Amino acid sequence: MNKYMLLYRGPATPMADMSEAQGKAQMEAWDAWMGRCGPALADVGMPFGDCSAVGDDGKIQKTDDLHGYSIVEADDLASATAMTQQHPFLSEGKGRFSVEVFELLPVPM
Repeated sequence: MNKYMLLYRGPATPMADMSEAQGKAQMEAWDAWMGRCGPALADVGMPFGDCSAVGDDGKIQKTDDLHGYSIVEADDLASATAMTQQHPFLSEGKGRFSVEVFELLPVPM
C-alpha cells in the first residue's frame, strides 16, 4: 500500500467567510467524503493559512491557490485518484478547482 498526497487548488472561500449554514454544509460534505474513504484516509490533513513561496532568485512570492491537503493510502495512482470522486472540493463543477494527487516516495538512504 502506497501513500498519496491530495493537494487542494483553486479559489476557495475560507471557512471564516462562510455563513453558518454554508460552513455546516461544507463540513457535512467533508464528513461524507471521509466516511467513503474509511481507513484509506491516512491523514485527513489540514487547511493552509497564510503562505508564501521563495523563488530560485531568492525573491518571496505570494501564492494563494493551494488550500490544504489530505493523505490517502492506495494500491496505485489510479486508485488514489479514484478517491477524489464526489470530493467536496470538486463540487462546483466549473473547472476552477482541482485535487492534485502525488505519490509519496521514500527518501533513498
